[in-house]
Amino acid sequence: MSSPHKSRTSNMKFCNWSIEKLPGLSEQERSQLQSCGIANTLTLVQQGKTPQDRLMLAHKLHIHLQHVNKWVALADLARIPSVGLQYCGLLLHAGVVSAAHLATIPPYRLHKQILRLQVATMQRRDLCPAVEEVQQWIQQAKTFMGQVR
Repeated sequence: MSSPHKSRTSNMKFCNWSIEKLPGLSEQERSQLQSCGIANTLTLVQQGKTPQDRLMLAHKLHIHLQHVNKWVALADLARIPSVGLQYCGLLLHAGVVSAAHLATIPPYRLHKQILRLQVATMQRRDLCPAVEEVQQWIQQAKTFMGQVR
């Protein structure tokens, strides 16, 4: 993990991962991002802040906007320490599209969504994170969103 930074209003550290570690990217896609100066998740989130920014990045990379939207969403979610690279993909597949969105979801509803997803795709209930872990993701997202406003 690259060096996390501390917010001025809290001791909570937010993660900034090397772009090579972001799930769902091919080697070619990683190279394309790096050629655009995007070496880590923080830079990806910053360069994809608005829909217009993401559209411009998609044009620059000669790829479909949907891919850029997915990568920015994964990078945004991965910044939450308890989510990180381990759970950002799971959250995206469960319908969570950003840290701001995560901060608004009731924990039990999100846990139920993830459980349904795990059972539907893997036929495994035991892979679902505990409700307490989901609550931690949401609480950290709320703290994070309070700091970035």
